[in-house]
Amino acid sequence: MAASPDLRARVDALRAELQAHEHAYYVLDAPTVPDAEYDRLFQELQALELAHPELLSPDSPTQRVGGAPSPELASVAHRVPMLSIRTETDTTEQGAITFDTRVRRALGLDDDAPPLVYAAELKFDGLAINLRYEDGLLVQAATRGDGSTGEDVTRNVRTVRQIPLRLTGNAPPVLEVRGEVFMRRDDFERLNAAQAAEGQKVFVNPRNAAAGSLRQLDPTITARRPLSFFAYGLGEVQGWAMPDTHSGILDALAAFGLPVCEHRCTSAGPDGLARFHADMAALRPGLPFDIDGVVYKVDSLVRQQELGFVSREPRWAVAHKYPAQEVATRLLGIDVQVGRTGAITPVARLEPVFVGGVTVTNATLHNQGEIDRKDVRIGDWVVVRRAGDVIPEVVGPIAERRECELARFDLLAAIDHKCPECGSHVVRGEDEAVARCTGGLFCPAQCRQALLHFAGRRAVDIDGLGEQIVSQLVTAGLLRTPADLYDATRINAEALAGLERMGEKSAANLLAAIDKSRDTTLARFIFALGIRNVGETTAKDLARHFGNLDALLAADEAALLEVPDVGPIVAKCIIEFFGEPHNRSVIAALRGAMRWAEGEGAARPAQGQLAGKTFVLTGTLPTLRRDEAAAMIEAAGAKVAGSVSKKTDYVVAGADAGSKLEKAIKLGVAVMDEEALLALLASAGDGGSEGDEGEALQPDLFGG
Repeated sequence: MAASPDLRARVDALRAELQAHEHAYYVLDAPTVPDAEYDRLFQELQALELAHPELLSPDSPTQRVGGAPSPELASVAHRVPMLSIRTETDTTEQGAITFDTRVRRALGLDDDAPPLVYAAELKFDGLAINLRYEDGLLVQAATRGDGSTGEDVTRNVRTVRQIPLRLTGNAPPVLEVRGEVFMRRDDFERLNAAQAAEGQKVFVNPRNAAAGSLRQLDPTITARRPLSFFAYGLGEVQGWAMPDTHSGILDALAAFGLPVCEHRCTSAGPDGLARFHADMAALRPGLPFDIDGVVYKVDSLVRQQELGFVSREPRWAVAHKYPAQEVATRLLGIDVQVGRTGAITPVARLEPVFVGGVTVTNATLHNQGEIDRKDVRIGDWVVVRRAGDVIPEVVGPIAERRECELARFDLLAAIDHKCPECGSHVVRGEDEAVARCTGGLFCPAQCRQALLHFAGRRAVDIDGLGEQIVSQLVTAGLLRTPADLYDATRINAEALAGLERMGEKSAANLLAAIDKSRDTTLARFIFALGIRNVGETTAKDLARHFGNLDALLAADEAALLEVPDVGPIVAKCIIEFFGEPHNRSVIAALRGAMRWAEGEGAARPAQGQLAGKTFVLTGTLPTLRRDEAAAMIEAAGAKVAGSVSKKTDYVVAGADAGSKLEKAIKLGVAVMDEEALLALLASAGDGGSEGDEGEALQPDLFGG
């Protein structure tokens, strides 16, 4: 039987009343009714919706409890990129002054111009989120991800009580709200106590707890986790006459029923920013949640647009962090870890100590040079800090508390010059601080990273072989080296079907991509091996010079030094890599599974008008992708480098060009845009007319 108008009106009234109570309790921290009264109203609404399913709506307070687990978190392309902001490294009040100076300079303001108005707010230590509301209704929530693409966590976010399912007031047709999901310290402690009581894994810190809770595949788990939220910005907006200031936007978001932190202010000039930074530092220990600094933003949206972005960071905002927290504890021992690139890192084993909201038992010592420089010895009392409030590190010993003569620590001697993970030889170059395992493709510690590099788009290009799949295959023991990818007894439809987030179609697509990657080029193959200091350009040079893999494998230092731009360091890395028997065996297996064209080698310099010229690409070009532009440049006989130096001939700059462009201008390197590049390449391709060769090589440069 259809619900009567009176019944519909009662359901609407209950929802409105419950939403008002939730806002008061979760957002304003000012409960308006006892818990028992809220429960009574909730149960009445729930009963009416069960009896009349046609009255159920997605924004009902009863719909926050989650649902069935999802097989995966789908990808979401952000309509407006979620960019990071620059961090001010000067943690004193000077950091605010530096930001103001940089902004005024970018705007071309002289010393007599009026002070700029800034908005200041807290920098929360949580997980960035994008909430999309359409006609006031929450329709999608996504994580930041890589800034362009995030993960769909809508079902999980709907369980967060502080986030309204429907906005109050006259909401615009489309409003994307940016903010931070976090966990209060008291909620974190209660959650960890409950986890420990149930024999479950406890979380390291509130941020990890929040991130792990939000990315659960089962929203009912998220619903049991005490998450909170603060809004601090916007994404895509349609049909809304926005306020003309950032502070005005925050006020408007609060009026829509979204939680906005009360600790914020506006300031004319940098002095108020510095005071806010100091005031929040004093307030920080007593806050119910973690912060690692404050954020300054130019308040005027017009000024923000005028300032724009650089290197995918806004010029109009900065994070002003706090000094790392430091404590003293005892150094009990020094262990060794092998990083994903083979770096051998000494790690201090500490007497547990609480610092920066986390109990620390281990801290990095970086390398042997740092151990020697700081004179850190096992048995010392040492100062430990959380660098950036994240990574624990040993600052140094407390010399006056050294009770007796303690032995110095020798990293290579401690591990007998062998990798503790795979037994491969460990080397440290004369001019290098870091010792490295030479195991490469064989070493388990380097395995995942080596596999991801091998499968990369610029390497053998295995579409769909991402970090999560690689991790699962490695954990299952199915994938140890790149050669295993082509072993049908290991990687097949049955094996892939057992992975999370892997359906039948996805498995078939991945197997097809693996099979397609069997046909490659020698240059791509060399680059895919992940030889240290051998990038894409060097791999092309090696392939061009030697022509075939056997010649490269047999090359000694003298032969390698004949390759353009291969110096002693690169030559040594190549020789060490090919000198490891483990790497040789993997390469042999790959040769049996893959195909590429080989020849005699072209041990001669590139020809053409641009031969010997070096280009650097920076920023986003209007029509060309970076790899397309690089291919065109190399086809003309020139090289593409990754960094700007005095040896650079041209810098090709597009939109949002950053530090490379600045360095080029400083060094006096010629800078051109895409149009000038194409003109130069066309001129070089034509060969120019006799007598005007110099003119053909002069593009239209920025700035005349």
